[in-house]
Amino acid sequence: MTERKAVALQYDGKDAPTVTASGEGKVAMEIRRLAEEAGVLVHQDPQLAELLAKLELGQRIPPQLYLVIAELIAYAYLIEGRFPEQWDNIHQRIRDKA
Repeated sequence: MTERKAVALQYDGKDAPTVTASGEGKVAMEIRRLAEEAGVLVHQDPQLAELLAKLELGQRIPPQLYLVIAELIAYAYLIEGRFPEQWDNIHQRIRDKA
């Protein structure tokens, strides 16, 4: 069994998300604990964690991971009830085009 890993990302809404913390074992558990205490979305995906753990602190995620990370950010916004400004009335605009 491989040791559990955790990677924290920060997204400023402009540039690609960057790695702000990374670790395995007890460090991974502490990263997760701090994230949960702060109300940060915790997503469990061992394969994604493995890929992200290869990045250095402060490094931006590579373009190959943009889509999966964008989906996680969008999900986090959705459960928080937040939407990007350009999403205002998106349902109405879709109906108008139909």
